[in-house]
Amino acid sequence: MKNTRILLFIILFMSCQQKRAKLVERDTTITQETSYNNLFFDSIQLTHFLSSDSNLLKFQDQFSNFYKQRNYEYAWFDSAGLSEQAHHFYNLLNITATELKDSNFFNPVLAQHYKNFNNKKSNHFFKKDLLKTELLLTGQFFQYAEKVYKGIDLDAAELGWFIPTKKINVASLLDTVLTHKAKDPKLYVPFNSQYHKLEERLYYYYKIQQQYPTDSIVLHKKIISFGDSSTIVSSIKNRLNLLGDLAVNDSTNLFDSSLLKAVQQFQNRYGLSVTSNINKIFIDKLNTPIHVLVENILINLERARWLPQEKDSNYFLVNIPEFKLHVFDSAVNVWDMNVIVGKSATSTVIFNGNLKYIVFSPYWIIPTNIVKNEILPSIKKDKNYLEKNNMEQYGISNGIPMIRQKAGPTNALGLVKFLFPNSYEIYFHDTPNKNYFSATNRSLSHGCIRLSEPKKFASYLLRNDSTYTDATIDSLMNLPKEKWVSLPKSVPVFIVYFTSWVDKYGMLNFRNDIYSHDEKMKQKMFIH
Repeated sequence: MKNTRILLFIILFMSCQQKRAKLVERDTTITQETSYNNLFFDSIQLTHFLSSDSNLLKFQDQFSNFYKQRNYEYAWFDSAGLSEQAHHFYNLLNITATELKDSNFFNPVLAQHYKNFNNKKSNHFFKKDLLKTELLLTGQFFQYAEKVYKGIDLDAAELGWFIPTKKINVASLLDTVLTHKAKDPKLYVPFNSQYHKLEERLYYYYKIQQQYPTDSIVLHKKIISFGDSSTIVSSIKNRLNLLGDLAVNDSTNLFDSSLLKAVQQFQNRYGLSVTSNINKIFIDKLNTPIHVLVENILINLERARWLPQEKDSNYFLVNIPEFKLHVFDSAVNVWDMNVIVGKSATSTVIFNGNLKYIVFSPYWIIPTNIVKNEILPSIKKDKNYLEKNNMEQYGISNGIPMIRQKAGPTNALGLVKFLFPNSYEIYFHDTPNKNYFSATNRSLSHGCIRLSEPKKFASYLLRNDSTYTDATIDSLMNLPKEKWVSLPKSVPVFIVYFTSWVDKYGMLNFRNDIYSHDEKMKQKMFIH
């Protein structure tokens, strides 16, 4: 639990922004008669305190806002002495200083004041130190935030992430924590649900890190199948047991039915082909050191921190390394589909938008670079090239023909596309090449996202309009020219990049870093 509390606060405060805070009005409705205690101080005393400590003076706006909204009522004390939250926070500081071996988290002056108040039956003997202890606790909270935020100085956009990151008002957060006497760690970390799920798995991996074998298992034959015996099977069972895939470790060398299920689950969690056999790819993944997996989880935990909270209960999420689109309805992941994403050279951008339009029987407006580099040379070789490929010229721009592929089953966009207007020119669409969806690696496109079940997706979007029957949608997908349909309410779309995450079944998944985004983050986050 020590690591748990430390990491909760570390990740929380990395999101704090030390910009000039917007000043708030003093709440004069809070008085000795209306408050839960009669401990108040004067604003002049705060000014004097800050002027005597240059380290805390830079937090004057945060101090002012925090105490104005409580009319300068004490936050860390009540009539009985130090509050429960004061003890929680002070203990956290000690744990952090010890576990991270960082003395910057320890304030000797605060420590002495805390000890004096904590060891006496009555705090009335220390009234002269009451205010100083109060303000030191608040100041330490803000210093803790700044320390951790600057510890990992990451620019999400620099790392290819263009979903706006969540900003947290530290003074308001402190007020919320104290007001609600928060004990649930999630209240200290108001983040997306994926953050909390991934965080729980991180603690477990910390726990097994010392137990997990560091030697590599060597596969002496091509595959080991169900019913086979091998000297390495017991070692495989031990690792799968530690990782949570095998419930009971029987230490035998027989590839039995329990191991079969564990192998299948492991292959699913890593996005491998579920061969149900133990092969080289399987062994290579199983040999991955735990510290490497921990780093991977930490990288993706940071990404989860960048995600906004789920304000809308209905939304779509595409995880690029997973090659999946997830449909969320009433905050529940109701169904998924395979997708094809951009190749590494034409990578799909990480961003969010709002899906507004369905375009049935779409034209494919061929990009200028493709027209210049591919279409025009092909026309020179074959004057009937456009007709043979169901294409037509519909204009000219800067001396270059404007060419589009007409609607039909051979159209590169398939029979329907889905638009969420953005500056990256990325959208969802059908494709005539259905066979690619069964591939393990589906980074094949020029950046747009191809859907394996476009008709089902269109039906889902139009499910509340009874005029769009199954037959109607089939008809719309086979028109001679495109037909636009505007959705009555746009649906949020998030295109994200997670190489580890917890799925709807509670399983921790890992995937390959197809765009090398993890490598860039490792250079920022870890020192080896």
